[in-house]
Amino acid sequence: MTNMKWYNISAAVLLAGAALAACTKLDTEPTGNTVTSKQKEEVVASNPEMVSASVSGITAMFSVYQKNSTAHSDFGYPAIMLFTDSRGRDLVSEDIGYNWFGNGLDLISDRTFNYRDTRVTWNTLYNQIYSANQVIMLIDPETEDSTSQYYLGQALTIRAFDYFILAQMYQLTYKGHESSPCVPLILDTNADDAAANGCARSTVQQVYDQIMSDLNKAVTMLEATAMTRPDKRYVDASVAHGLRARVELVMQDYAAAATDAAKAIELSTATPKSIADASKPSFKDMTEEDWMWGIAIAETDRVVTSGIVNWPSHMGSLNYGYASVGAWRRINKSLFNAIPDSDVRKGWFLDADGLSKNLSAEQQDYVTNTAACPAYTQVKFGSYKDEIYSSTNACDIPLMRIEEMYLIQAEALAKSGNAAQGSTVLKDFVTAYRNPSFIVGADAASVADAVDFQRRVELWGEGLTYYDVLRLGQGLDRRGAGFQAQYVFVLEANDPLLIYQIPNTEIQANKLISESDNNPNATTPTPVPDVE
Repeated sequence: MTNMKWYNISAAVLLAGAALAACTKLDTEPTGNTVTSKQKEEVVASNPEMVSASVSGITAMFSVYQKNSTAHSDFGYPAIMLFTDSRGRDLVSEDIGYNWFGNGLDLISDRTFNYRDTRVTWNTLYNQIYSANQVIMLIDPETEDSTSQYYLGQALTIRAFDYFILAQMYQLTYKGHESSPCVPLILDTNADDAAANGCARSTVQQVYDQIMSDLNKAVTMLEATAMTRPDKRYVDASVAHGLRARVELVMQDYAAAATDAAKAIELSTATPKSIADASKPSFKDMTEEDWMWGIAIAETDRVVTSGIVNWPSHMGSLNYGYASVGAWRRINKSLFNAIPDSDVRKGWFLDADGLSKNLSAEQQDYVTNTAACPAYTQVKFGSYKDEIYSSTNACDIPLMRIEEMYLIQAEALAKSGNAAQGSTVLKDFVTAYRNPSFIVGADAASVADAVDFQRRVELWGEGLTYYDVLRLGQGLDRRGAGFQAQYVFVLEANDPLLIYQIPNTEIQANKLISESDNNPNATTPTPVPDVE
């Protein structure tokens, strides 16, 4: 939230309280009202463990247990991934009591200002922004100290990431909506004023300008630092380039997106999953070769010890949780049928007979005879330590994989006048790692259409493809997907149902946002006849 109440909530979840104490010390002890760069550097130099703990605290906030409610759909950013996927076209689920994300099915219950989902989304991302701001306040933006560059690069990248998600969920896509109201910009420079006096919605252009400013600085810092990240909870230069490529793709700065995606591939140590490695349930451990960035989950984390208030509980098909008692996640039936049999990813899902060639005999027996999974259920995501029906849902969550960078590069090349090169990038990637029989045309439209299909399959269930619907102006068409009849909708590209409303808790507490400033109300859409 963008006010004193927001600060109070954030302070409660800030895992590294030392950072907040250091900021208070900086504000009160120096003579005069200005904190100098030298004083900031002295704080960091005298207690680097404090800043390290603060950055670790930010990464831990990606997966927090019921911070905003008692709902079993409140477990940090992975819940937001499920919010968006559940209101899309490619992740199909049933409206039953065990489906805590079923409100996205009707495209209105989850988006309204007085509902839990928008409050969880808003607070989760702004709490993380608050914590990133605390780190940014401590470090001189012109620092040449390698340790400080590393920590500043972490905080700037994560702040940019959070604002990028907010911008896409609370306003229609960048192109054509640059002057539309987006979200409040709470930064290290205006945080105190915002807490005391409120903060109005910035425009889409202003928010994206800030995102790009943060990422430009982060790239510089992370390329300059001599420090290396201890694991993939933290970002490095390849992740910053990759996130900037995502943003540039939305802004339709295609030449820049192609360059950044290529740079991410060059700098990253990640490599795409081989066909052999993609031929079994996985996507559960950040040590996997294709992960660039992820959320680390430990067995002792509260989201795990809760048993069922976690991402694998809702998404998993081979482990214990809500999915295993009927809240299955299935792929769009039409999309599945369009995947060639020669593509290894067809085995990421059960076919019409409930079979997958990617499963071991034991796994197949479980999904068929024990779990009774319906057709088209996903088996992309494996269970913890590959234990069938494991009740320890300590799987890591992917935030960025190297495969996405090849797809961004191919699309961006095709849309920036280099269709033949984009076609080559796409063909080389898919034939080597997913489908040896893949073919694609060399014109821009063919490459763009092929990339859209590849993204829908490759990134299925990773909380990314709903934003493609927005940025590509596709609207939302659920026909032929397998949704229940009452949830088969067709929406136009700029339908207000595609974005969330700002939560009423923010409107009540923020002096500069009123009910009239919120995104439009909408009515429940009318179902349309389905198709086979």
